[in-house]
Amino acid sequence: MARINPPAAERIELGVGEVAARSGVAVSTLHFYEAEGLIRGWRNSGNQRRYPRGVLRRVAVIKVAQRLGLSLADIREALNTLPDGRAPTAADWGRLSAVWKEELDRRIDRLARLRDNLSDCIGCGCLSLNSCPLRNPGDVLAQEGVGPRLLDPQ
Repeated sequence: MARINPPAAERIELGVGEVAARSGVAVSTLHFYEAEGLIRGWRNSGNQRRYPRGVLRRVAVIKVAQRLGLSLADIREALNTLPDGRAPTAADWGRLSAVWKEELDRRIDRLARLRDNLSDCIGCGCLSLNSCPLRNPGDVLAQEGVGPRLLDPQ
């Protein structure tokens, strides 16, 4: 991979072990992130892996996004909006987090609906057939596809 030219503030080079220690992620995770296009580094003349210091902020953003439940594809897409693979700024974070907040709000709403219906009948054959959340006379929901259509509507 070609060497990236980080901004002057990020010209401090870190080895993969140093990035792992400072970010709290395994070296193998860093290699995985790089293979997935989430971070970029280069090899120096001694064939050692090097990263700009700003990769620490990128890794932090990745970890937060993963904790939110975002897919690596979504995280990559967001990070690809940053110029030249640089570390996210406060303005970048504000923009990225606003988009992620909308998705998180949708997930929270969905989880709340699931939680509120969790203790209802689950179709065990009890006498609550008319109020069962899994009631599907004639298996009409099979036409819509697979999965829990009544308990977890998309």
